[in-house]
Amino acid sequence: MATHDLGVLPAFDLDIPTLLDISREGGIGGRTRRYEKFAGDMGGVYRDGDAWRADVEARGSDRLVYWVDDHRYQEGPGALVVGTSTLLPGRVGDEFAFTRGHLHEVADRAELYYCLKGRGVLLLETIDGRSEAIELSPGKAVDVPGHWIHRSVNVGDEPFVTLFCYAADAGQNYAIIGDANGMKSLVVTDGAGGWTTVPNSDHRGYRA
Repeated sequence: MATHDLGVLPAFDLDIPTLLDISREGGIGGRTRRYEKFAGDMGGVYRDGDAWRADVEARGSDRLVYWVDDHRYQEGPGALVVGTSTLLPGRVGDEFAFTRGHLHEVADRAELYYCLKGRGVLLLETIDGRSEAIELSPGKAVDVPGHWIHRSVNVGDEPFVTLFCYAADAGQNYAIIGDANGMKSLVVTDGAGGWTTVPNSDHRGYRA
């Protein structure tokens, strides 16, 4: 699955505090990187592959699904990455739009997600089988401990924008979800304007 990385922008002075302009609409002034995901990049991610193909055929593979801006001002121990994730609304079959999700490569690294706009769910799972789904709205945050796989899901009708912060040496392991044939739980419509979670019958279990 491709990532459209727009590259590193001109460097800032890395030795002084940096003022960042955080937008509720999605984006961060002073970013050092942006990457984007389009509908055509999400093949094999949604459980209902037929619904994904129909959506791409009807609405185009080049339709933007989400983007991430971040500011990485240092490297090494103690440095942080700060950024925003903007996930547009939509559904594929019964599933709400989501990001691909990850576990940190350095698995004990934590991450903070703070909701700036919209209504979403942070779906969290551990390799040993624990699962949580926490709803976020503006002003709410989730402190994600290390060793938790996490994914953002937009359950509203406007962009779901979160501010995140994590250790710069954490890295991302995206393959752990693909190798398990998706996360253990799916966030789907409840048929009454809300959301619920259901088991993913295709899930094969996570491997450490």
